[in-house]
Amino acid sequence: MHNPNHVLTAGAPLETAQKAMIMVHGRGASAQSILSLADYIDDKNVAYLAPQATQGTWYPYSFLAPTEQNEPGLSSGLEVIRTLVERLHQENGFKYSDIYLLGFSQGACLSLEFAARHPQPYGGVFGLSGGLIGPDGAARHYEGTLEGTPVFLGCSDVDSHIPKSRVLESEQVFKAMKASVLVKLYPNFAHTINDDELTIVNQVLANTSF
Repeated sequence: MHNPNHVLTAGAPLETAQKAMIMVHGRGASAQSILSLADYIDDKNVAYLAPQATQGTWYPYSFLAPTEQNEPGLSSGLEVIRTLVERLHQENGFKYSDIYLLGFSQGACLSLEFAARHPQPYGGVFGLSGGLIGPDGAARHYEGTLEGTPVFLGCSDVDSHIPKSRVLESEQVFKAMKASVLVKLYPNFAHTINDDELTIVNQVLANTSF
């Protein structure tokens, strides 16, 4: 469904980059749009990879819908991220701790769900306006540990797409998986990315603690 080879790149060449970041766009957006965030990241040793969802959408319904309603798109999107992570690790020689995941909105939900289902000591996971996928009350049986991975959850406290309660639930899940979690809920903020969030991304890339 989604093609793991449909990827745009920017930043340092994979051959010389010290870090790699997979950037996952939101619903109705594009790889090119999320890749533009690279302009706001200070570290010049990062290779950026942005996969493109088929028809601009990773899965059809809200991330709060019953999981089966969002198939096969959901599983296909998760597989795209898994493929890219493993290519970076196995073919390009990146340690998991030098691989970062960043997503916005639907892309944030997909990135966070991937990190929970495929835990490793990643360099960092940035869920900008997102949360773990599934209906309220969904069982969260994730196996493994994130071994101190910095996980940042940034969102408006009144986001019409992302309930604050889901952000806080996701915080607890990641803490239980031994991640180092920072949550910031921005009062009355729009469904977008702000300068403070980008500052935190830069801090994590610079190995500065939250």
